Amino acid sequence: MATVSFPLPDSVSEDEARLLLALKLFETGRLSSGQAAELAGLSKRAFLESLGRSNVPAFNHAADEVTRDLGNA
Repeated sequence: MATVSFPLPDSVSEDEARLLLALKLFETGRLSSGQAAELAGLSKRAFLESLGRSNVPAFNHAADEVTRDLGNA
């Protein structure tokens, strides 16, 4: 994993910045939940719980896709 370093405002801790980055990368589909959890330094369960607190959907599928997939199950 590449290391990136830049100064953070005093109001943002390194842990918070890592979590926010992981949330955004997961939300945009760039990381899986496991990869995002690792980046954030959390267990997968704790990361998934943080999704709810941050109003980030754990699943990023349109309702019609889910309905179609369930119909094919």
